[in-house]
Amino acid sequence: MSGWSTGGERHAPVVDHLHGAGSYEHDALLYEDRAHLVAVAARFLRDGLEAGDSAVIATSAQTASVLRDAVDGDVHVLERGDVYRARTPTAITTFRRLADERSAGGARRVRVVGELDFGTTERDWLEWQRYESVINAALADWPLWGLRVFDTQRLPEPLLESARQTHPWIHTPGGRSANPDFVAPADYLRSLPIPVEPLEATPPRLWAHDVADFVGLRRAVAAELSTVDAPRDLIEDYLLAVDEMSSNAVRHGRPPVSLRLWIGADRVVCTIDDHGAGFDDPFAGYGPAHGEDLSRGGMGLWLARQLCDHVDISGDRDGTHVRLTIRVA
Repeated sequence: MSGWSTGGERHAPVVDHLHGAGSYEHDALLYEDRAHLVAVAARFLRDGLEAGDSAVIATSAQTASVLRDAVDGDVHVLERGDVYRARTPTAITTFRRLADERSAGGARRVRVVGELDFGTTERDWLEWQRYESVINAALADWPLWGLRVFDTQRLPEPLLESARQTHPWIHTPGGRSANPDFVAPADYLRSLPIPVEPLEATPPRLWAHDVADFVGLRRAVAAELSTVDAPRDLIEDYLLAVDEMSSNAVRHGRPPVSLRLWIGADRVVCTIDDHGAGFDDPFAGYGPAHGEDLSRGGMGLWLARQLCDHVDISGDRDGTHVRLTIRVA
């Protein structure tokens, strides 16, 4: 796994964030009906409580109600929207914090039954498909055992196929077994497509061909964003993400660095391109580049992933290409 992120900013591999005595296990349950769900997921939580684990549910309200009644024990229920509808690095941070808090309270480890809200579009799905693979590395050294549940009657086949490829273990009413369809996270992440953005086929609102004057660039981007009918906090966050990625490209890439900005009816898109050595770290930006030592910097891509709805990064012989997208409608 490469340790380099956008434009050459050095990133420690996610798996090197050593923490605590436990190690993450990432399992999946593809269930057909409520009885199937309860038989497997409730047993998983009950077994954990008997073993001295903390039991947590982070699912839809309906699923949480069914499981809580079936377990009838000391189960902590998280609001799914607080965990999974936040952007993916925030979800990772939430579970790390949960493991810290619960293990400090005496739990051997934390068992979590989780249920993702993938969103309504394939573009939304992609962020959570990435997440499901990334957390095999990002949570590797935390005392967590996750069982992600997937409703096979409701979810589309691409998401069910993704579930099969991103979880090393599968649960059935007959027990737990190694998953022969599991794909190593780096390979899976590299296999995912970079979606086509139709706005890129149209003239940009702003095009800086050779970025050098950061102050002038920020003012120009801010002026264009001021025309967007969206909450100011959202726009300021996006401007910060653009700043961070532009700065990364200039500091670590090779000139010329270019920036293009589009403002559509429902989204804002910015692309930043440099002519450096390219990019090949699918894990970059899912945690600070230097682990928990934030004084060393290296937070640009991590911030961008938290501040934008979609961050797409690719590299080729021409350099590194970053696309930042926020929804405004």
